[in-house]
Amino acid sequence: MDPRKNLDFVPPSEISETSCRNMSVSQIPDNAPIQPFFDTTGTTTTPMLSAQGTSGDESDDSGSSLDIPQGIPTNTDITQKFVVPEIHEPAYQISANLEEVPKNVRRQATQLADYEFPVHRLATVMKDESKSPLILVACGSFSPITYLHLRMFEMALDAVRDQTRFEVIGGYYSPVSDNYKKAGLAPAHHRVRMCELACERTSSWLMVDAWESLQRTYTRTAVVLDHFNTEVNVKRKGIRTASGKRKGVKIMLLAGGDLIESMGEPNVWLDSDLRHILGRYGCMIVERTGSDVRSFLLSHDIMYEHRHNVLVIKQLIYNDISSTKVRLFIRRNMSVQYLAPSSVTRYIYEHGLYLEPEPVKTVMSERGD
Repeated sequence: MDPRKNLDFVPPSEISETSCRNMSVSQIPDNAPIQPFFDTTGTTTTPMLSAQGTSGDESDDSGSSLDIPQGIPTNTDITQKFVVPEIHEPAYQISANLEEVPKNVRRQATQLADYEFPVHRLATVMKDESKSPLILVACGSFSPITYLHLRMFEMALDAVRDQTRFEVIGGYYSPVSDNYKKAGLAPAHHRVRMCELACERTSSWLMVDAWESLQRTYTRTAVVLDHFNTEVNVKRKGIRTASGKRKGVKIMLLAGGDLIESMGEPNVWLDSDLRHILGRYGCMIVERTGSDVRSFLLSHDIMYEHRHNVLVIKQLIYNDISSTKVRLFIRRNMSVQYLAPSSVTRYIYEHGLYLEPEPVKTVMSERGD
């Protein structure tokens, strides 16, 4: 509708500040300029509400005065100027002690001689005997762990419940060792500790296994999955069912679409390892923005051969948080709040991590490690 055809329309240029102040709220036209309550320039002043309800000596429409709480100035000569609020330290600076160990949680060893496989959150009895037990394992740098790394497990849990006959009995992060030699890789004990903090304080079923990070040489993913199989199925004989029987547990690799696409790069993965991982264990792949996992499965011979042992998980709410960008933000002194658990960000700042420069190629990479 053309406002000029509205009989009540008054151009803003014809509306004076005095006329606006003489109107009640219901009388001020919609197109009247809004007067700021606080003085943002530091030079002009704006009257406070008086005890009579408006600026000056005017009363409100009902004719009764407003009750002003005690402590609020009512003198019309008193002016309020904008004051820049004091900046306080982020919440993580005053949070709980990071070294506090939650009940029934055992910290991972920093020496291989002291290592023990974590089972404090591993289910001991299956809930549904008609299903097959499943453990999810995520291998990666986790430098640092982010909310996307945590969300991957929750998305996988939903997919398993909706699309399979498995019952998830545990989930593990397995950080790589320092021998991975990747840009932006914090020392292994720091990455393990950050993963522990994330699991301990945000999850009731996820755990961290430090075995891979404690190895003296780089450990291939196929060997890591063999380690989990040995710990769960060989040493512990699987899991007990409600009827007292024992079932072997399926181990599956949980990975992002970017990691899976690296399987197609030459000299990165051995064909024998891919067949071992996909054929014996299987893989759950969480799609990420920019990765076409299904097309890759179709084009990759080994993955297509084992496609029935691969489950692709589509993100319903896309989350593109990456460890690479978190490290970049830290180096640029930008906020990383809500990109990673607060306990993790606090740990990063307390230990001065991720301040070293990284190659531009690493920072610009679309892969979120």
